[in-house]
Amino acid sequence: MSVSKMGNLRVIELTKPLDPKTEDRRCHLFRFNTGGPIPDFHTIIDITSHLGTHMECPYHHDDNWPDVSALPLTTFMGRGLYFNIEGLAPNSYLTPSVLEKKDQGRLKAGDIVILDSPYKCLPFTEKTNTNEDKRLFVNRETAIWLRDKKVKCVGFGDGVSIESNNEDVSAFHDILMAENVVFLEVLKNLELLEKDIFFMSYTPLFIKGLDSSPVRVYAIEGIAEFS
Repeated sequence: MSVSKMGNLRVIELTKPLDPKTEDRRCHLFRFNTGGPIPDFHTIIDITSHLGTHMECPYHHDDNWPDVSALPLTTFMGRGLYFNIEGLAPNSYLTPSVLEKKDQGRLKAGDIVILDSPYKCLPFTEKTNTNEDKRLFVNRETAIWLRDKKVKCVGFGDGVSIESNNEDVSAFHDILMAENVVFLEVLKNLELLEKDIFFMSYTPLFIKGLDSSPVRVYAIEGIAEFS
């Protein structure tokens, strides 16, 4: 189930489910029994670090920047804000003025912001950057605004493009990741959120030398200090 109740809290699954039979990116499972009188099944997991809903850390863009294991655990959880940007023309940029209007002073240092719009298009598919792709764009100016707000993570719904062109993508990554900001890509079920401020978590595998990691992302609505 994508939404669960836990007392007065509402828990929303924001992760893309993965099936090795249908996944386009590298995703293979090899299950085997180690033998002996008691069944003892293990699985060899053969996946890419950028699989499904995944978190990208600074090491993704520069050999000298922190990998997954070098970032504090608090990087991967905190107060999330959902910015579903409406009223713009297709393929518009998320400018500082647009973001300021949506924010209305709510963002705090150390927050997580999720960018989205009604122009849905599945990322990293054959429709990417075609006439069917109406998603909003990010660029250098978007990154500078987010950096100056001191966010620690930027997430993306299916309504914002993160692969529009090399110049915008490179600047967006470099400006934010130079400040150890991490990215969350391929988020799902954002339409199930009932609040636009909530607690969220997306802890990666703790492996030295890992540039990024598939994560299970969830939001929790109803925690007072994260609302």
